[in-house]
Amino acid sequence: MRVLVLLGPPGAGKGTQAKVLAHELGILHLASGDLFRAEIAAGTPFGREAKTYLDRGALVPDELTVRMIVDRLSQPDAQAGVVFDGFPRTGPQAEALDAALAKRGTRVEHAIYLDVPTEELVRRLSSRWLCPEGHVYNTMANPPRVPGECDHDGKKLIQRDDDRPETVRARLAQQLAPLYEVVDHYREQGNLSVIDGTQPIPAVSADILRLLRVGDRAA
Repeated sequence: MRVLVLLGPPGAGKGTQAKVLAHELGILHLASGDLFRAEIAAGTPFGREAKTYLDRGALVPDELTVRMIVDRLSQPDAQAGVVFDGFPRTGPQAEALDAALAKRGTRVEHAIYLDVPTEELVRRLSSRWLCPEGHVYNTMANPPRVPGECDHDGKKLIQRDDDRPETVRARLAQQLAPLYEVVDHYREQGNLSVIDGTQPIPAVSADILRLLRVGDRAA
């Protein structure tokens, strides 16, 4: 089983690149948030247990998260391999994943970190604007024809508090420290690669695929 970990802060493009890798390599794209939602919706024992934490606003314990992920790896569509999108999120999660994979006779082949400067992340994450009628715009990827006005009804666009630059900076400050623990974990293991995440999406994809294919030849 091929196991890849895609790391990066919010706004770095992990989800986009994980989809590309899953398609190009024929492996499963697995994001822990999606897995939680699927397990809860299906009413599985894992889902019911996770819901007890989420319903009271608590984090799902690392041990439960890793058990859920390892169980998912036993399913037929994961046998060719998996690319983890944004997991592990903390140093203890990375260690628990290593231990669980070792029991299966495998390990993380590559941990790929999408490196994007903080100010660029703020720019990306604060680019969403909304029309009061529900139309969504992104000033970088999908800007309105007239700045600040909805294309459909001309109403003034607004920005949610969560999307304001100052809020984004505060959120990133909380999230980056545990991410750097994970980056250091894989750097110490010698299987971390850093990719410039400020490039256009196709260039980032090409760099990652080139890295993985060179690794295949070296193996």
